[in-house]
Amino acid sequence: MRHVARIIASHADKGPLAVVVSALGKTTNALEEVVASHAAQDGRAFPLLDRIKQQHYDIARALFGESHEVYDLLNDRFAEAEWVLEDEPHPNYDYMYDQIICVGELASSTIMAALLKEEGLPVEWVDARDLIITDDIFREGWVQWEETTDNTRRVVKPLLEKGKVVLTQGFIASTKDNETTTLGREGSDYTAAILSHCLDAESMTIWKDVPGILTGDPRVFDNVIKLDEVSYREAIEMTYYGAKVIHPKTIKPLQNKSIPLYVKSFLDPEAPGTVISDDAEDNYPPIVVLEQNQALLHISTRDFSFVAEHHMSYLFRKIAEMRLQVNMMQNTAISFSICVNDIDDKVDRFARSIEDQFKVKIDRGLELITVRYYQKELLDNLRRGKVVMLEERIRKTVQMVVKDVPIMKRKEVPAV
Repeated sequence: MRHVARIIASHADKGPLAVVVSALGKTTNALEEVVASHAAQDGRAFPLLDRIKQQHYDIARALFGESHEVYDLLNDRFAEAEWVLEDEPHPNYDYMYDQIICVGELASSTIMAALLKEEGLPVEWVDARDLIITDDIFREGWVQWEETTDNTRRVVKPLLEKGKVVLTQGFIASTKDNETTTLGREGSDYTAAILSHCLDAESMTIWKDVPGILTGDPRVFDNVIKLDEVSYREAIEMTYYGAKVIHPKTIKPLQNKSIPLYVKSFLDPEAPGTVISDDAEDNYPPIVVLEQNQALLHISTRDFSFVAEHHMSYLFRKIAEMRLQVNMMQNTAISFSICVNDIDDKVDRFARSIEDQFKVKIDRGLELITVRYYQKELLDNLRRGKVVMLEERIRKTVQMVVKDVPIMKRKEVPAV
């Protein structure tokens, strides 16, 4: 947090500045355990939440000592989740999820705002739920742009004009009825893009633990290289196929107003990073994107009739209702296969919702490998030790849904 404060301070005198922060590392995962525990009523929800609360207090003590106004503010933030836990579990799990999960961003931004004030910066903490309005689909809210733009310009612009550094939260938003919603996991980048769009920002910068956009995940692949420039079009393709550096929805609000996006490393703030803009040329080396935790659904009609247009219309309506992220699809005469992110119980709920009309077979524990600007030797290396369940190839891109080849153990010869 001290390092982040130094980065913010180094930019505070370069013009109006808005800052979006996410939850502390692993906090969202820990809060998801709280939600699951409350839903199950297993008695662990309050102790789990208290552990998260204490972790934030420990950080605050390391920054401010034993006495500081930040503790009262943190109490107020965590009270939002405690009120939910005092009630019976809400029948809509996704609604309950959003009312609890938001505490992570609220708490981290509260500590950061206090630290920036200690550093002498004119910071103003703003609740993102007063800015970004979505529909009432919880956990994957769709932005209502007119209301969001009006709110942002009404609340944020006057603060920026007064020379304030505006600090707000990523990932969280609200409905018109002031119910908390979220924008989808890893949605802080998207929040920053929404605000950049509404404020006609000069630029947006995402700070990561990597030097920029790379041709592959350095934790998985050797010899990855950094891309100095990427076009909006290529960035959209990469995020669509699962590149983790940027949230999939981030690029469009920026591209619509030609706002350049910089991806830089907080480990080396002076390094140039990667710039995403209209000016970049589409000339790239092979780029590999790996998505784990995939499920492959094989959907077929119960009477072996063709999967016709009315079937597809019905299936896509169900997919949209459940906010399933389809990463790949393929159809034959009597079947339709989709590869989706296997998150929570969404896949099972989708399968149950269509089982009256379709048979559904689900393969789990799969990986989706996407290769942009592929080369044959690279594809062969990626297929090694894998069973390809589904493959699709277009002009610049190959996608493969794969699973590991099972290791066959040699059977022992029984004694005679």
